[in-house]
Amino acid sequence: MSKLPSKPASIAPVTRRQALIGSFCLCCTPTSAGAARLALTEVGPDIFVRTGVHEEATLANGGGIANVAAIVGRDGVLVTDAGGSLADGEWLRAEIRKRTDKPIRYLLITHVHPDHAFGAAAFAGDQPTIIGHHALPAALAARGEFYRKHLAQILGPDRAGPVVYPTEAVKDGMEIDLGGRVIRLMAHGKAHTDCDLSMLDVATGLLFPADLLFVDRVPSVDGSLRGWLSEAEKLKQLGASRAVPGHGPAIVDFAPAMADLTRYLAVLRDETRAAIAANLSIADAGRTIAQTERSRWALFDDYNARNVVAAYRELEWE
Repeated sequence: MSKLPSKPASIAPVTRRQALIGSFCLCCTPTSAGAARLALTEVGPDIFVRTGVHEEATLANGGGIANVAAIVGRDGVLVTDAGGSLADGEWLRAEIRKRTDKPIRYLLITHVHPDHAFGAAAFAGDQPTIIGHHALPAALAARGEFYRKHLAQILGPDRAGPVVYPTEAVKDGMEIDLGGRVIRLMAHGKAHTDCDLSMLDVATGLLFPADLLFVDRVPSVDGSLRGWLSEAEKLKQLGASRAVPGHGPAIVDFAPAMADLTRYLAVLRDETRAAIAANLSIADAGRTIAQTERSRWALFDDYNARNVVAAYRELEWE
């Protein structure tokens, strides 16, 4: 783990074209404002999870569309992720405070997408160590201001929150001791994004793969399709039986959930390769590829065509 230089809460603006070139995740940009009012449920000993809804962010859900969690040890608390807006993060912090008064020592931001990152400022008063993948600062520099402006248009500047940078970087892996409770962090190669982190609660064996695992909601490819399949194999090798996905139920059986995700990704890969070989245009490919998966996933029609575009661009020059 290495110390990152401090960054301002906001950065130089980027254009829409720059953000689009960066292939930012459209699933995470809300269309209206509010604060999520969902339950924080104990799913294991001193492990609390808020499940997000399978929707675009709206006024009703306030950006609370991702799963977020808190793990309590003897000496302090680790939060992962921060929530989808400052308002969502404030809700999360208040719910944690109903369950423990132990200091919030660590805040993990698992990747750049705003539904996981923009609640970070709600924890500023706790002065936690903010942990991210070593590539997260660059991703925030490329996209953060665009995300912030969009959130501000929907929620208002005071409720959207600023861009918050990590203060500690994970290059490969690291361990955090919460006091009798060790959390093992893993930095992944390009997959869902180019800055994915996952973690394992050693005491319970519960895996937190973040958005490397979508359940019920269609996955969103914003990094590398082939890389995601590769990182999925690495997660399988950890031997975890249960997991808290980035989207989906609070806790799932890991093997069948990951099998569902990798089936979709493999279908996307194989049918895209076939479409490229047949000289099918990207537009036509988007209407035909992975259609056998439609009934299995929420928001399929919102994201599958985008995934096809990402896959086509990645696989075209193999």
